[in-house]
Amino acid sequence: MENIRATSRPPLWLMLSIVLIALNLRPSMAAVGPLLSAIRGDITLSFSLASLLTTLPVMAMGLAMFFGFAISQRLGEQRTVVLSLLIIVVATMSRLFLDSASELILSAILAGIGIALIQALVPALIKSRFSDNVALCMGLYVTSIMGGATIAAAFAPLVMARTGSWRAGLAIWALLGVLALLFWCAQRSNAPMQDAKASGNASFFANSRAWLLAIFFGLGTASYTCVLAWLAPYYVEKGWSEQHAGLLLGFLTAMEVLSGLVTPAIANRSRDRRAVLVVLLTLIMTGFCGLILCPQHLSLLWPCLLGLGIGGLFPMSLIVSLDHLDDPRRAGSLTAFVQGIGYLIAGLSPLIAGMIRDQLGSFEWAWWSLTGVMALLLLMVSRFDPRHYARNIH
Repeated sequence: MENIRATSRPPLWLMLSIVLIALNLRPSMAAVGPLLSAIRGDITLSFSLASLLTTLPVMAMGLAMFFGFAISQRLGEQRTVVLSLLIIVVATMSRLFLDSASELILSAILAGIGIALIQALVPALIKSRFSDNVALCMGLYVTSIMGGATIAAAFAPLVMARTGSWRAGLAIWALLGVLALLFWCAQRSNAPMQDAKASGNASFFANSRAWLLAIFFGLGTASYTCVLAWLAPYYVEKGWSEQHAGLLLGFLTAMEVLSGLVTPAIANRSRDRRAVLVVLLTLIMTGFCGLILCPQHLSLLWPCLLGLGIGGLFPMSLIVSLDHLDDPRRAGSLTAFVQGIGYLIAGLSPLIAGMIRDQLGSFEWAWWSLTGVMALLLLMVSRFDPRHYARNIH
């Protein structure tokens, strides 16, 4: 973005701001799984209905992506971030006062809209401000997203245990939003300002490569959303306590954080990302097989493999999308499209898994289904030859 003015503070200040903001993009969903049995004990909630707590915000994120990038260009980056964080804080804080499943689901949808507005603008911001280290900075950004999930999954049960309220375990994460909001507002005069009138919107609905990237991102993210929603309940059904199941999900998301940092750094050595993608998908498939066949044995290994695979696949899917275009605005518009379609696809994953659990009495078939999806993605990876990017996106 040539029209982003230089700042008096180093880019590190902006990256720190992005990290704090990113920490707020998953706690509203990640805190639900470990507390689900307590929520279901207080509110009438089937597994299919409970899946909507993850499905609907993810789908709201997808729908909001289509106008989120346009909103960020109209309002400017500063006001868009403030608006987004305010929406997330209000949605999360409202959970202190919820009395029904519909209110809980509505708060999840509202949080999803706030999350989408931020996620629509950040890739373009990184592409423009950190053009020499896009992969590394995208890795740090996505790692921070997963770090927020780690914190929420691991500590939500502890908050519930200390306060005696699952509502407090869900609502306390509004404090992260307040912290990010205060930090962002304190340095807003020094942050990059985007010209709201600048052009750069592009429609990719008629582009087959954009659809391929969107489907790849969506199916890959389906494993993330499903594990986020159902790993903890799966182990609670195996006899684990909510606290231990939450810590296991926290361990998985910690592995995602590690992979989100390391994988883009490794991939940054070459523009051809295919070998890295194959390794990540293989890790995920192995993790799901272990989760199905021997969940109680080597119970840390399977979440570890899943976390390493999912944690790397998420940023790499976006990095491959950014690789296709050099212009930051068009690349941002492409990633908004990819995330929009992708999150609509990924949002169905927890719902389908919840329906499978209600019908068959077990999550195993959901894990098998996701293993098959990862095998399909392995076939798609061969299409991502960087030598052909220029002719695939135009």
